[in-house]
Amino acid sequence: MILDGKKIKEEILEKLKEKIEKEKISATLAIILASKNEASKIYIQNKRKACEKIGINFEVYTYEETVTEKNIIANINELNSDKKITGIILQSPIYPHLDFDRCASEISPHKDVDGFTKENIYNLYMNKECLMPCTVKGIIRLLEAYKIPVEGQDILIVGRGNIVGHPLSLALTNKNATVTLAHSKTKDLNEKCLKADIIISATGRSNLITEDMVKKETVVIDVGVTRENGKICGDVDYEKVKDKVRYITPNPGGVGPMTVAMIMENIIEAYERGRENG
Repeated sequence: MILDGKKIKEEILEKLKEKIEKEKISATLAIILASKNEASKIYIQNKRKACEKIGINFEVYTYEETVTEKNIIANINELNSDKKITGIILQSPIYPHLDFDRCASEISPHKDVDGFTKENIYNLYMNKECLMPCTVKGIIRLLEAYKIPVEGQDILIVGRGNIVGHPLSLALTNKNATVTLAHSKTKDLNEKCLKADIIISATGRSNLITEDMVKKETVVIDVGVTRENGKICGDVDYEKVKDKVRYITPNPGGVGPMTVAMIMENIIEAYERGRENG
C-alpha cells in the first residue's frame, strides 16, 4: 500500500484551516532567505501556498550576497521581539560566508517552527514537550495516519544526519520503538534491513535500498532526495520494491508534503503556547 503524504497533508491542512477560522487565529510565518539556491525558492513557495491555503500570514526577508551575519542576526532578533510574528525559519542553505548554525541559534525556541534550536532538541532528547523537527514529526504522523504501530517495532534508520536521522531516532525511541541507527560505516546493512519491521532511509543516495533488502511485511519510508538527469530520486528503488513490501512512501509525494504540513502545525502550536504564556 502507498503511504500518500499528499493526501494526509491536505487532510491536516483542512483541519488547521477550520481551527484558524473558528478560533480567529492570527499567526504569521517569517522566512529569511539568504541564498540564490533555486530549490530553496521552490520550498519557500510551497510554504507560502500552504500558509495562504489555511489563513496564515507570510513574510519573506530576502538578502543579497553582501549580507553579513550581523545583518541576519539583527533581523532574527527583531522578529523574536515582534509579537505579530509566530514562527521564524532561516531557509537552508545560506551563503557560504555565513555560519548557518550560529545564525539559526538566535531564533527564539518558542518561534522555532523548524524545531532545530538547542532547547527544542534538548527537550526532544528528554522526552518533553517541544516544537519537533518537521520532517521527523511528519514521518510519525504519516505512520499514525495509516495506523502503523511503532511501539515494540524494530525500526532501522539509515542515515544519521542532524535533520532527520538523529532526531528521528530520539522521537521513535520516545514512542517505545527499538531503533537502530545505521550509517556509512555500518556493516551488513542488507542483513539489518531484512530484520527490520520499518526501514526509514535518509541518506540522499539514490536506489540504496533495493528489492533484495526488504521482506514483504516491511514498511519503507523514503526520505532521501537526489536529482539525476533533472529527475527527483529517493533512496529506495521504488519500482522494484513497491510491490514486495507492505507499505511504502512514494518520492516525491510521501514525506515532503508531510514536512510542509508539520510546519503549519508547529506554527499553530507556537501560537497557542505564546497565548498561554501571555
